[in-house]
Amino acid sequence: MRQYPTRVALATALLFATGSAASAQSGALDRAVGGYSFEEAAQEAPETRDFNSADGRLTFAIVTHTAGNGFFDPTYVGARVAADAFGINLLMLGSEAAVDDIPRQIEILNQLIQDPTIDGVIMTTPQSGAYDDMVRTLRERGIPIATTNSYDPNLAFRSAISHTGQDASAAAIGGEALAQCVLDSGAAGGSIIFPSTTTLGNVEVNQRVTAAFEAVVTTLNAAGRLQDFQVDAGPASIGVDVDPNNVTNSIVTLIESRGDVVGAFAANAFVTTSLGTAVGQLDKGDEICAFGFDLGPAQRDMIEAGHLDGALGQQPFLQGFWPVLQLYLEIDRGIAAANLDTRAQLVTSETVDLVGQRYEN
Repeated sequence: MRQYPTRVALATALLFATGSAASAQSGALDRAVGGYSFEEAAQEAPETRDFNSADGRLTFAIVTHTAGNGFFDPTYVGARVAADAFGINLLMLGSEAAVDDIPRQIEILNQLIQDPTIDGVIMTTPQSGAYDDMVRTLRERGIPIATTNSYDPNLAFRSAISHTGQDASAAAIGGEALAQCVLDSGAAGGSIIFPSTTTLGNVEVNQRVTAAFEAVVTTLNAAGRLQDFQVDAGPASIGVDVDPNNVTNSIVTLIESRGDVVGAFAANAFVTTSLGTAVGQLDKGDEICAFGFDLGPAQRDMIEAGHLDGALGQQPFLQGFWPVLQLYLEIDRGIAAANLDTRAQLVTSETVDLVGQRYEN
């Protein structure tokens, strides 16, 4: 018979803590004030493995909207680490495209919610309103849900569903860095642009652009230099639209058509990669301050090559790790939805060697 996690395994999975020396330590505790032993209380409930599907094991699925560009690789790694630690069968699913493919993700989810063996579902929700019917179906079946990465504040039963990820406002960190880079470059003026695939309808990405745009404006204004630059995030402040099927060439054309670009910000993984590629193709790494949101191998390489000045890593490992734990705790302990803010980590040429060593970014 398969052995599922003991108290020690559970503690190891959560904080990699050990208690080997605790018994020799003054003040050690083995019973709660309520009279029960901590050893007893730490055991998994006997019925947990028969939750929903009653097949003797827990099966969770994680489904993302773009598994083809590498950004979510650490998310899947994090989910696998948590699943292995807790003896959970994990299905790793997602749209195969390198760009946001929400219709394909929804197709996968619609198939998934009919699977009688599924005990918990983790999903990204980049398009507001697109996931409500699936959420209702899962809740009717009593299956817990956790969202990760992209946040829909209007999701059905939002207050009862945990979310792991960064708030879009974290993009302001990149906006501030972009504006400071432009100021430090000595540029007398020029355009600062925010290329984005606005037609894909990713609300989270749109909000990131707005946050970064507002941070650039605020920083330049505080320096008394706003009047010297044209800061362009499109008419709705959600980005200057580029072709999602030809992002790099669209950005090249955009930069060439403006003729005076001194700064640029991209708000997700594949547009950030395309921005770095465009800057490299045009050999303008010394002329354009280029920053992006999301960090993976391609973005790290571009920072090292000087095609990007920096990128924001949103700690995607945690975006897979915590939702698995949350679903398990909801089933085994009845712990209500608990959100985790993964924030955003600005990585530049000075710090790029410190990330990505353990599949975490």
